[in-house]
Amino acid sequence: MKRRVITAIDVGTTKICTAIAEITENGSTQVIGVGITPSHGLHKGLVVNINDAAASIKESIRKAEQAANYKVESAYVGVTGRHVSSVNNKGVVAITRNDRLVRPDDLKRVLSSAQSIKVPNDRKLLHVIPRQYAVDGQVGVRNPVGMHGFRLDVETHVITAAAASVQNLVKCIRGLGIEIDDLVLEPLASSEAVLTEDEKQVGVVLADIGGGTTDVCIFKDGAIWHTAILPVAGYQLTRDVAIGLGLPFDVAEEMKKRYGSCMPVYESRMEQSPISEDGHGISYQDLCDILRARIEEITRLILLELPRSDYESVVPAGIVFTGGSSNIAGLETLGRDISRLPVRVGMPGNIYGLTDALRDPAYATGVGLLLWGAKNAPKKQSWGGFGFFNRMKGMLSKFFGNN
Repeated sequence: MKRRVITAIDVGTTKICTAIAEITENGSTQVIGVGITPSHGLHKGLVVNINDAAASIKESIRKAEQAANYKVESAYVGVTGRHVSSVNNKGVVAITRNDRLVRPDDLKRVLSSAQSIKVPNDRKLLHVIPRQYAVDGQVGVRNPVGMHGFRLDVETHVITAAAASVQNLVKCIRGLGIEIDDLVLEPLASSEAVLTEDEKQVGVVLADIGGGTTDVCIFKDGAIWHTAILPVAGYQLTRDVAIGLGLPFDVAEEMKKRYGSCMPVYESRMEQSPISEDGHGISYQDLCDILRARIEEITRLILLELPRSDYESVVPAGIVFTGGSSNIAGLETLGRDISRLPVRVGMPGNIYGLTDALRDPAYATGVGLLLWGAKNAPKKQSWGGFGFFNRMKGMLSKFFGNN
């Protein structure tokens, strides 16, 4: 059976995850190499030191290449940061042929029409995602190709990013001799790994609480409905613990991971305090109170992204938390108490092979990038670095420039 190889690079604020996978013709994704290293030179999803960031990415890629015995030439790369913004837009074209048959060229035309919004010079287009089509006013059409009509409409979700921020990330990757197959908004990638099609259909919120940002995606009727990047996440949790309890940052991080919970402390549990780490002693109750307050704030910020207060009518499938900070004990219970919605922690799935290292919410984006690549890469294209650019007719070549 013919196999193809793709690579995903999740450039996070606290870690770099490179994953290499083989994609068979039946669509299964088998991980053959993983490289995870601490992240340097990034803050809140943005590159702040190109040399440090490139060194971290290089080490992560080296580990993955060594495990897979494969030389990485191109990769799918995740993008996040407060600079990302989104808007819903519409496009419309006429079907002028005599047979009035909608063809693939018409889809390209109507999507081109929908992305003709005015994008400032300091921003670039990341995604134009069709939400639904309409043929002669018949709404809710998923794939209009082959249908008859005089007019084709589309609703799209348009995502843009700050050009300079993305260019810095691209420079880090390309400086290592690796081409970019696609730049993917990280919560979109994470959704591929942790959400079910049923959840996307009825309405669900994905909240990826990473190290520097909380990435939010809302799905409704099987399509993307809203995206947002919140500049508060795991870093703020650790910083709160460090400042509130007078601890060094590294010790606070270890305390958070080892003992952290966002549930109220009961008498039986209080008897186990104080807890200590690296010569520092703190109250277990104080630790949990600090984490609970910040996670409650993050949850409320997520809910503010919904248009109405009757959340159940918008997202009856509730909230799916993922990302490294979703490992904190009690998150599901606290989320349910605040939102009055179903809440679960999403684990990455739908992959095989060397998955032990990736069976953690912290690696949802890395796994999602592989699944995104497996689903969106051209089937008859080589896995070199230019398949995506050719498919998009040079759009990303203009995006990256000639550097």
